[in-house]
Amino acid sequence: MNWEQVQGQWKQLKGKLKMKWGKLTDDDLDFIAGKKDVLVGKIQERYGLQKEEAMRQVEEWNSSLDSESVAERDRKIGKAS
Repeated sequence: MNWEQVQGQWKQLKGKLKMKWGKLTDDDLDFIAGKKDVLVGKIQERYGLQKEEAMRQVEEWNSSLDSESVAERDRKIGKAS
């Protein structure tokens, strides 16, 4: 999922973000508002990570969204047949 899509679906993705990074507060998520660099910074702050590690985790999380989207689409196609 490209980051513009993440920004567009930010409200829907907040729950998934909280599951992945439980130390992020609702206020943090509102402040981040879909901005990747701000998300990386908040993860660094809350978890005491280096920027590179926080960025790697965000990229990995974002990649997992693509996998979930494909699996969900496949399930829908299977049900429609």
